[in-house]
Amino acid sequence: MNLIYSMLRPIAERYPELAKLYRDYRSSRSLNKTPRPIPLGFQFIGNPAMETGTFEPNETAVIQENLKVTDVFINVGANIGYYCCIALHSNIPTVAFEPIDLNLKYLYKNISANNWQEDIEIFPVAMGDRSGMIEIYGGGTGASLIKGWSGTPTYYRQWVPVSTLDNVIGSRFKGKQCLILVDVEGAELMLLKGACDLLSLDPAPTWIVEICITEHQPEGIKVNPDLLETFNLFWELGYHTYTCSLQERRVERSEIEAIQETGKNTLKTHNFIFRKPDKN
Repeated sequence: MNLIYSMLRPIAERYPELAKLYRDYRSSRSLNKTPRPIPLGFQFIGNPAMETGTFEPNETAVIQENLKVTDVFINVGANIGYYCCIALHSNIPTVAFEPIDLNLKYLYKNISANNWQEDIEIFPVAMGDRSGMIEIYGGGTGASLIKGWSGTPTYYRQWVPVSTLDNVIGSRFKGKQCLILVDVEGAELMLLKGACDLLSLDPAPTWIVEICITEHQPEGIKVNPDLLETFNLFWELGYHTYTCSLQERRVERSEIEAIQETGKNTLKTHNFIFRKPDKN
């Protein structure tokens, strides 16, 4: 397989549009299939692990638990709608952000298969710290605004619209308890800088954010260069940090500073919960 990839890579680099068409074709082969019942209780299609209920079991359990005290679910980087469907199945109004066309096609199909089209708002844009357009690299579950993320070739990219959470949502859910799931593959700090109003909402939202420590970094980067600044943005606003697990562990500044300095990841996870103390 590595030999075949090595032989095809020069062709892909010379004809990036052809390579993208092939990738999209390979990823879209399931689109003609009919969503079918999965163990979580709704119709779904598009990812074998999601269809069998084996996708991120720990994170899924944490989200299901938090949905019990949630009024609105906001999913940034919704992909094909797995967590959106979990929230909608729990009768939680949902807002989804997803900029990749192919992911959106699966998302639309999964939502309509369950007749949830009136219970969700879908915004086909990336979330960042400004409005306009931006290049996104890769596709599927690994698409990122970060160049070189997870070794994605630079020719595998496309332009997408970008806005901010404050522009789209701001304080419209004031008085509601929001659960915000963020999976934006390395662009967390960029997104949070455009979410000042949402971060300061009353009551404070619960945030579940994927923050990679050493995983998937662009070539030459050993530790996430935005690591401390990302956590610090929450801490300055009075949030506490926990590992995203059913048995949460508190994450302190000293641990993040040590990881940033030594490059040794002591957290054993890349998913974190941020909530204000009154939510303990």
